[in-house]
Amino acid sequence: MIDAKVPDGLPKWMTDHIDTYIKSGGKDGHMYKLTVPGRPAGIVPALLLVTKGRKSGAKYIFPLFYGEADGGYFVIASKGGAPDHPGWYKNLKVHPDVELQVGEKTIKAKARTVPAGAKRDALWKQAVGFFKPYAEYQEKAGNREIPVVMLDPIH
Repeated sequence: MIDAKVPDGLPKWMTDHIDTYIKSGGKDGHMYKLTVPGRPAGIVPALLLVTKGRKSGAKYIFPLFYGEADGGYFVIASKGGAPDHPGWYKNLKVHPDVELQVGEKTIKAKARTVPAGAKRDALWKQAVGFFKPYAEYQEKAGNREIPVVMLDPIH
């Protein structure tokens, strides 16, 4: 089981999702049912990411939608298209060793930002395929290129 703090200020749907995921050991919450007003319902794979705080050194947990590539996982640091990167992304830039819960399994991984180019473009396209709002978030973010982050399992 993951031992980490839920950051202050997360929306209720995220804290509820974390709670469900952890209490069920990953049986519930891994395949997250989207119910966003004005959008079609859908199912998106979700993992729990644990980062080490860049200032506090404490462990923090975040639920994120993910894709799979190259034997690992990838996530999108969108923050809903905000002008600044999410805190979890800033944390892993300082401390790239992270923990993940993907369904019922927990693993250690090394995080890295995918540089601009064909690989990033392919992963971005895959991400928009499983969660269409990412395209809108990039428009909203303006000049901030939303990072694509690989989470490479450490074996």
